[in-house]
This record gives sequence, structure tokens and C-alpha cells, in this order.
Amino acid sequence: MAALLLTVSIAEAQQQEKLRKIGIIAERRKGALGNIDIFEQALRKLGYVEGKNIIIERRYTEGDAKRLPAVTADLVRLKVDVILAPGTPAALAAKNATPRIPIVFASVSDAVGSGLVESLSRPGGNITGLTQMSPELDGKRLEILKETVPRLSRVAVLLDRTVPQSTLSEREMQAVSQRFGIKVQVLGIGDANAFDDAFRAMSKERAGGLIVISSGRFLDESKRITDLAMKHRLPAIYTAKDYVDAGGLVSYGVNFPDLFRRAAIYVDKLLQGAKPAELPVEQPTKFELAINLKTAKQIGVTIPQSVLYQADRVI
Repeated sequence: MAALLLTVSIAEAQQQEKLRKIGIIAERRKGALGNIDIFEQALRKLGYVEGKNIIIERRYTEGDAKRLPAVTADLVRLKVDVILAPGTPAALAAKNATPRIPIVFASVSDAVGSGLVESLSRPGGNITGLTQMSPELDGKRLEILKETVPRLSRVAVLLDRTVPQSTLSEREMQAVSQRFGIKVQVLGIGDANAFDDAFRAMSKERAGGLIVISSGRFLDESKRITDLAMKHRLPAIYTAKDYVDAGGLVSYGVNFPDLFRRAAIYVDKLLQGAKPAELPVEQPTKFELAINLKTAKQIGVTIPQSVLYQADRVI
């Protein structure tokens, strides 16, 4: 009997040893920066079953960046085998918390500029993943907005000054606008209370359109931003379909679910023994255009058929 119990205990111990721990740090479970459901579905397709061969430790900050150090330290204390930290703030917090545990990001804007990796081809250190940065996107958004509003000659660009890469976005938009012969008014927001002032400034300069360069904080304020665009009857294009769901006119950007599906492949490789420093950072390959026809009607804009034909989703 004692021998049987010992055999069972050894078998249970061996089964427990096979369980790998995956830590997740995200603003929320769903949305552009939190397609955790998609990530976990992709893991299951790769053969990972929670409770059978993996344990998933999930930590959500609900947009509160002040919680990042604490939740990251908690995952380090639990000795997880790999950490998924999708956005830039979470990825930086994870990198600062541990030089040892492999980290995967899924939707950072500028992996090199933010200091996460040394280069896209050779990340170095213990972190790698997928970036949402694609240089041609700013030009495509302006092109779509111009096609939607043919007489467009002045466009406002709203960006988050609390995000380090906002300066890069500003330079790109200035360069792109020159190619189209459009005057750009850049409005950087450093305080949530400044949105109303920014939209008043757009009206004063008679902006004919708006491009919103998204950030985690802007996504939290998506309803407020789209409501202000509606109030000022300003045709606007955004970087994520979350804004269109909130009442925005048009969005064009990376397909975030695809990034999170591909992040699961990175996690699988790391659990199989690959080194983060040797896994190149990948850029987006899938993009999506979403249009809200109800909003178009409310602000008096007719979406051309040429734009509608390109849409992946129409509300």
C-alpha cells in the first residue's frame, strides 16, 4: 500500500512539473491593447490547455499605470516561465522588473525608440515580440481621409504627449502631409482636461478633418474623443476600430487580433527553449478599415463607394 501511494505521489509530482506558468499583464482583457481571449485561443490551438500543461496568471490594470510595478513584481515572485506584456507601458514595467524571465510584447508602437529592444532584427536581452508600427500607415490614413473628404486642405492631428513616440508620429505626419499638399495642425495632449481646448483650437483653425494617433490613454477616452468630433461635425480617422465602435467615423490600422495570435507563437517558442534575444521583432502584416455609416449621416458626410469597397467592417 505504501509503495502504491509513493508511486501515485511521484506520478502527481511529475505531472505538476510539466505545468508551465504564463504571466499576463494587460490593461484589460478585451480591446485593441488587450485581445487576451484571442491570445488564449491561439495557445489552445498550439496544444496548451490550462490546468493540464499550463497555468495562466492574469493581471489587469484597468488603465491604471500606477499598478504596473506591483502586478509585475507579483508575477516575478510567482516565478512564471514567460510574461505576455502587450503594450509599451506593461512591456517596460516587465523589462524593468526582471532581466531573466522571457517577455513577449504584442502591440508596442516603437520597440527600439522606447528602449525595449536594441534592434528589430536582434532584440538582445530577455524581451521580443510584435510591433504595431508600420511607417506607411500615417500616409494611408491621410489618403483615406482625403478620399472621404475630397476638399480637405487642413487637417488636425491629435496625439498623446505623455507617450515618448509622439514626437516620431508628429514628424511622420508633417512629412506625409507635405506630399498631399495639406496643412497640418498638430495638437499634443498632456492632460485629460485639455481635450475640449484642443477641439476648440481645431475649429478656430477651420480644420476640415482629424487624425487621432492612438495611445492607451486615448483608448480609455475613446467615447469622449469621438463625441467631441461628432459635436464639432469633424470627419475623423482613428488608428483602431475601438473608436468606430464608440461612434468614430473611420479607423484604419493594424489588425490587433492577428498580433495577439502571433504573440502566442512567440510564447510557444520561448517555452520550447528559444532565446528572446534571438527572436526578431515582427512588424504587422494585416490591416483593417472600419467605417461607421451612422456617424457619417449624423455629421453630413457621404462615404464614397471607393472607400466603402475597401472596408473590412461597416457599421
